[in-house]
Amino acid sequence: MKSISIIGCGVVGKTLGRLFHETGTFELRDILTRSRASGEGAAQFIGAGRAVQRFEELQPAQLYLVAASDDAISFCADKLARCGRIGPGTVVFHVSGALPSTILQPVCELGALAASVHPVKSFADPGASATGFAGTWCGIEGDPDAVALLSEAFSAIGGKIFPLDPAFKTIYHAGSVLVCNYLTSLMEAGVRAYRKGGVPAETALKVMEPLVRGTVDNVFRLGTVQALTGPIARGDAAVVEAQLDALEGWDPELAQIYLSLSGIALDLSRRRGRAGDDELAAIGKLLKKKQPG
Repeated sequence: MKSISIIGCGVVGKTLGRLFHETGTFELRDILTRSRASGEGAAQFIGAGRAVQRFEELQPAQLYLVAASDDAISFCADKLARCGRIGPGTVVFHVSGALPSTILQPVCELGALAASVHPVKSFADPGASATGFAGTWCGIEGDPDAVALLSEAFSAIGGKIFPLDPAFKTIYHAGSVLVCNYLTSLMEAGVRAYRKGGVPAETALKVMEPLVRGTVDNVFRLGTVQALTGPIARGDAAVVEAQLDALEGWDPELAQIYLSLSGIALDLSRRRGRAGDDELAAIGKLLKKKQPG
């Protein structure tokens, strides 16, 4: 069994540490955190590992998981490279969705194999995250040998592996932000529009729920093109113009969100092929006219 140590052990580190330990995927050696108390708490949660506070205290291991925050990964890579524990073939990986494995360059200069694995999951409570990890999609990129080893390891704990292009990883991660974090923002924008129409926020959410759930179900059942409904799917330029005018008069910022999303909807509608070419051309002309500047 290969050995692993964890550097930075928040919710993601605890979750993966417990899963690696309980499945016998890796032997956990050290857990490095800024506070010994937090390291000891992580070791207790995982059921294995020795809490340390300094890189020089780390025992040699075959893998190092850098589970620190994004802004600390480069620092951790540099400290790892300087502590004398990294040699040819050591695998060092992080779990950031936004950063590529190349941020681990200091250890690569010593012969380490760098990779990144991004579990596409909202991690809040480590216990619940560990219990519900099976079936989580995990994006991976990096050194081919490290990718092969980690693909097997994450599959062993229930992950589903897919490859990432490190050159565009920030854009990939923005996609997750758009459909997860900013879906919440879009829902809030809808609530505000409902409220302007006289609907209390609590009622608005109840009215929106079947609409939103039905749309999301259709997206995953039919795909984005076939799931599109509404005025642009019908080619109804008059409704789009009236709504844009109303939003511009009430909340110009929300009007810009509507305008940007209308452009994507127009592309989907063209690909769907139900609305007429003339109607879609009219909508395209309208959207171009509404662009700022």
